[in-house]
Amino acid sequence: MLRLRLAIAAVVRLVLASYFRLFYRVRVRGLAHLAAAGPKAVIVANHLSRLDAPLLAAFLPGRPILVVTTDAARKWHIRALSLLVELVPIDHGNPFALKDLIHAVSQGRRCILFPEVRISSTGGMMKVYDGAAVIAQRTGAALVPVWIHGTQFTSFTDLDGKVPRRRFPRIDLDIQSPRRLTAPATRNGSAHRRDLGRQLYDALADARFATAFPGPTLLDALLAARQMRGGKAIVLEDMTRTTLTYNRLLVGILALSGPLARRSRPGEVLGLMLPNANGAAVSFLACHMAGRVPAMINFTSGPASIEAACEAAGIRTVFTSRAFVEKANLGPLVDRLSRLVGIVYLEDVRAEIGLGAKLRALAARPFFHRIYRRRGATAKDPAVILFTSGTEGRPKGVVLTHDNILANVRQVAARISFDNTDVMFNALPIFHCFGLTAGLMMGMVAGFKVFLYPSPLHSRVIPELCYSADTTVILGTDTFLSSYAQNADPYDFHRMRYVVSGAEPLRTETRNVWMDKFGVRILEGYGATETAPVLAVNTPMHFKAGSVGRLLPGVEHRLEPIPGIDRGGRLWVRGPNVMAGYLTADRPQEIQPPEDGWHDTGDVVDIDGDGFVTIVGRAKRFAKIAGELVSLGYVEKLATSLWPDNRHAVVAVPDSRKGQSLILVTDRPDAARSLLLEEAKRLGYSELMVPRIIVNVDALPLLGSGKTDYGTVLELVMDGMPKAAT
Repeated sequence: MLRLRLAIAAVVRLVLASYFRLFYRVRVRGLAHLAAAGPKAVIVANHLSRLDAPLLAAFLPGRPILVVTTDAARKWHIRALSLLVELVPIDHGNPFALKDLIHAVSQGRRCILFPEVRISSTGGMMKVYDGAAVIAQRTGAALVPVWIHGTQFTSFTDLDGKVPRRRFPRIDLDIQSPRRLTAPATRNGSAHRRDLGRQLYDALADARFATAFPGPTLLDALLAARQMRGGKAIVLEDMTRTTLTYNRLLVGILALSGPLARRSRPGEVLGLMLPNANGAAVSFLACHMAGRVPAMINFTSGPASIEAACEAAGIRTVFTSRAFVEKANLGPLVDRLSRLVGIVYLEDVRAEIGLGAKLRALAARPFFHRIYRRRGATAKDPAVILFTSGTEGRPKGVVLTHDNILANVRQVAARISFDNTDVMFNALPIFHCFGLTAGLMMGMVAGFKVFLYPSPLHSRVIPELCYSADTTVILGTDTFLSSYAQNADPYDFHRMRYVVSGAEPLRTETRNVWMDKFGVRILEGYGATETAPVLAVNTPMHFKAGSVGRLLPGVEHRLEPIPGIDRGGRLWVRGPNVMAGYLTADRPQEIQPPEDGWHDTGDVVDIDGDGFVTIVGRAKRFAKIAGELVSLGYVEKLATSLWPDNRHAVVAVPDSRKGQSLILVTDRPDAARSLLLEEAKRLGYSELMVPRIIVNVDALPLLGSGKTDYGTVLELVMDGMPKAAT
C-alpha cells in the first residue's frame, strides 16, 4: 500500500510539474540552497495567489509539511495536495497551535509556511506572523526563504486592477540561502517574538530584493516594465498634461539618441540642464541609448559651482532648453557657461528630427532591445553623474552605475509595495538623487505613472495638481511638505498612500499637520547622493516617529565612535547602491572609488535594538564649546520646539574665549535668547546649547533640493548682514 501511495504521488507530482512547466514556463532556482539547509528546515514563502501552494508542492522535493489555515484546508485544491505534502491546518489565533509543528520539525521534518497567512492584496509584502520564526528558532532549524514571482499576474490572485493580468505568465521560484535566527538573550516574551518576526520579515524582504526588477541596465529594466504593463500603459505626464506611454517613450528615445550621438563621442559625458518634464526624462534615457553618460547640472548652485562640476566630469557639451532658460532667467548663467562648454538647445535638436527620422524610430521600436544590446552596456557602466552641493567645498561628481540605481529601486520596493494604480508626483529636481531615483526611475521601472513638475516651490499649485492627477505617492522635504499642507484643501490628498520625506529632518509639527488635516502618515527616510540615495526609510510595517526608519536590504553598516559623543557613532555603509566613486576638479574624469566599497556618510547616527536609525547630526555640524561637543542639529531642534512654525539654522563661528560660539539664524522676528534659555531649562538642555547671538532674516536660504543652504547662512553671519541682535 505504501509503495502504491508513493507511486501515485510521484505520478501526480510529475503531471503537476509538467503542467506548470508547459504553460507557465516555471523556473526553479536555488535547489542547492534547500539541500544545504538539511532535512530540518522551515521554508517560508510570499503568498501571491492560489497557485502558490500547488507550485511548492510540485517542485520542492520530499514530502514536507504544508501549513495552511483551517479555512484553506477545506478547499478541494488544497485537500488534493495531501498526496504530495502532509497538510497541517492551524488556527493562528490559538497560542498552542505551533506545539505539534515544533515537535515535528525538531524530529527532522521540513515545514512550509506562508508567514503572511493570507493572499497578498498589494502584490508585495504584507503583515508577517511570527509563527515560522518561532518554530525555526526553537528547533534550531534553518530558515529558507522562497520568493515566488509571476503568480500575481494570473487570475488566481486578489489583485484585481492592481497588476496586469496575463493568461500564462512566466513563474519563478527563487530559493534563497538558508539562515539561522537569533534573538538577544536580554529580550523575552513579546519583545523576543517581535524580534524574531522582524528577522523573518527581513529574510523575505531580502529575497524580494534579490529577485526584483531585472536589469542589468536602466533601459533593460524599462523594457521589462513595458513587457509587464503593456506598451500602451502611461508612464509619464508633465505640467503640460502631455502623457507618454511606454511605446511613445521608446520612440522618443530612439529619435533623440541619433542627434545626441552625432554631437558627441562614444562614452562622452553630456551635461543635461533641464527642468522636470517629459523632455528631461527622454533626454536622460536617450543618452544611454546613444552610449553616452548623462550628467545632471544643478542650475541653482551658481556659476562657479557649475563650472567646477563641468571640469570635474569632463563635460564639453551641455544640453538645455531655450524656453526653460528664458522662463528661469538663466540667460546670464548660460552666457558664462558658453565660454567653457558648448551649449545645445533641445529645440534645435528637435528641429533636426524630421518626419523621416520619426518614422524610422517608430519602425525600429519593436527592435529596441536588439539595437540597445549592440551598445554592449553593462550593469557596472556609469548611468549618471550627479554633483554634491559644494557647501563644504568645491562640488564633487558622484558616479552612479546602472546597478547602483536599480539596486536602490529594488531595496525600496522590497519594503514598500507599489502597484500599477499608483501615481507618483515628483516636483523634486532630477539633478538631485532623491528626485532622480525615487521620483523618476522608481515609477518607470516598477510600472506606475510619474507626474513631473518643474518646481517644488509652487505650494499653492502642487496640492491642486495632486488632486486632479489622483496622486498616491509624493516625495518632499520638510520645508516643502509643510508648505503644501498650509495651502492644501483637506481633500486634495484624499488618495495619498505614501508621503515620503527626506533630505532634511522632519519636524514633529509637519508630521502632525499631515495626520490631522489629511489623515496621512509621513514616512521619513534618509540617504545620500553617494548611496543612490536611500539608505533607510520608515514603512507602514516598521515605523518609529523621530527616526528615519531601518536600513534597507543589502546595506552593511558600521559605526565608528567619536570622542566626546556618547550616543551612536559615525556611519559607514557598503552595499550595491554605493557609488562607483567621486570625480573631483583636481583629478578630472578620474573615478576615485570608496576604499573597499565603504562610504563615510559623515553623519553621526544611533541605531536602536529594533534597527531604527536616528540622526544625531552631521559630523561636521558639531561645535566644540568650552571643551564640550554640541550638535548644531539639536540646537535647531531646541529652537523648533519653541517656535515650530518658523525655520531655523544654527552655525558655529570662532570664539577666542570658548573655542566656538553658536549663532541662530531664524525667520522668527521676535526671537529672543531669554526665551531659548527658558526652553532649554524646561527640556533639560545644557546652557551651552543656547546660541549667544540671534540673526533675524525674512527667509532662510535653501538649496534647490530644499535643504538649508548652510554655506550662504554662514556667509550672512560672517558678513554681519543682516544686523545681529542679542
